[in-house]
Amino acid sequence: MPDLSIIIPTRNETYLQQTIDDIILHAKGSFEILVVLDGYYPNPPLKTDPQVIVLHHGTMENNPGMRASINLGMEIAKGKYVMKTDGHCLFDEGFDVKLIADCEDNWLVIPRRLRLDAENWKVAPDRRPPIDYNYLSYPYLVPNNTRCGLHGTDWRQRYYDRKDILIDDTMSGQGSLYFTTRKWWFEMIGPLDSTIYGPFSQECQEICNKTWLGGGRCVVNKKTWYAHLHKNKGKNYNFTNAQYAQFYKDKEFGRKNCIDYWVNNKWKERKYDFDWLIQKFWPVPGWPENWKEQLIIDKAKENS
Repeated sequence: MPDLSIIIPTRNETYLQQTIDDIILHAKGSFEILVVLDGYYPNPPLKTDPQVIVLHHGTMENNPGMRASINLGMEIAKGKYVMKTDGHCLFDEGFDVKLIADCEDNWLVIPRRLRLDAENWKVAPDRRPPIDYNYLSYPYLVPNNTRCGLHGTDWRQRYYDRKDILIDDTMSGQGSLYFTTRKWWFEMIGPLDSTIYGPFSQECQEICNKTWLGGGRCVVNKKTWYAHLHKNKGKNYNFTNAQYAQFYKDKEFGRKNCIDYWVNNKWKERKYDFDWLIQKFWPVPGWPENWKEQLIIDKAKENS
């Protein structure tokens, strides 16, 4: 039985094989890779490897989305630890054993995030600091702007203020990679819920909020890193034009439901209310002092 199961949900991914090869090259413990193909088959086919298990939802027309693909991988996973990663990432030497070394039973761990130069398959040179922390943005920062919501946003100042803390609390994340115990996944986080969020959006809001409000802890591990290629149409998890139209409808559905679900404390399994999380990280950038009252006003504006 492997120590770690690595789930990669994917559709029409340009850098999937490079990501798989990089995991095999840099992982130092026992692991398995579960590649979940969401309504497509790679061309050329993926290379055969005993540590790689390829899963498919069944037909080319059956593409239920990223959440369902992650859930499928988690159901098959055998490792004590589980990790989800995007299919366009490069990894630190021994990233797996470094993550395992600092992970309690109820932790969700995110390694330091760097930026990927995919064409040259290396960490991209960048004057900006690495991304260690994310906060939940105030959901109505710009009223009636559909790009607003409870998004995981780079918390740059926290990076400068807490440079010397190698394992540290982070309020939220970005979603391209996260690591936890299989026990915590099935006990508190999963399966991911498509009925509330749709098949794609608000992934990290769901898993981080469930961890914090369920009595666990979300941390950044600065002892290791991964480099991620930011989403770019045509290169990553992508769609036909018709699928893009549905994707944006689903995204708007998930954006609104995510706000309502968490700020109004609709998760029945919670040990803490949402305001506990805000107070734990207070002051949170962009959140007004009277945020509870302001949320009601701004939501009414958006719905008017």
